[in-house]
Amino acid sequence: MEGDAFLWLVRHAVVDGVAGTIHASDAPADLSDRPQLDALRRHLPQDAASYASPSRRTVDTARALGLDPVLVDEFREQDFGDWTGQRHDDLAATGGHEYATFWNEPARSRPPRGESFEDQIARVRRGLDRITAGPATLVVHSGTIRAALSVALDLTPEAGLRFVIQPLSLTRIDRLSKGWRVVSVNQRLA
Repeated sequence: MEGDAFLWLVRHAVVDGVAGTIHASDAPADLSDRPQLDALRRHLPQDAASYASPSRRTVDTARALGLDPVLVDEFREQDFGDWTGQRHDDLAATGGHEYATFWNEPARSRPPRGESFEDQIARVRRGLDRITAGPATLVVHSGTIRAALSVALDLTPEAGLRFVIQPLSLTRIDRLSKGWRVVSVNQRLA
């Protein structure tokens, strides 16, 4: 990771699916919020490198923003393993002790055959190391942005989970030669 990198992190559009579901990577984005997409497009740097999670909703959003991103596997959302595709309400009702225990320590607990948020932070750190110097737009997930903020601010995983990151919001961070700088978090543009 040579040189300063100036990162525009965009959370993907809301998922076109049942609310409260732990969506799989093939879940599409609902791109009907044209005013917000247009506002984001106006605020993104021109001629910047672009990256995205390989999930369909991030790729859909990136393309709606006029980007042709490099797909970076490290920017995937947290892997919820066996719980993927299920609704939180159903898991709470039938998930037994394992689901309830997970929420006692969500930053470090792992769903069955999944990963913890702490694992995601380590993975996102490796992805951030792959970003070249200069301006870059990343279209990713809320968990990925929380993980990037945890890296930038040297936060514990528990503290990183406190950020609210809304769909189609913009977060700005810079990787500088002497450390990180946070410019803004969770901006909704008009």
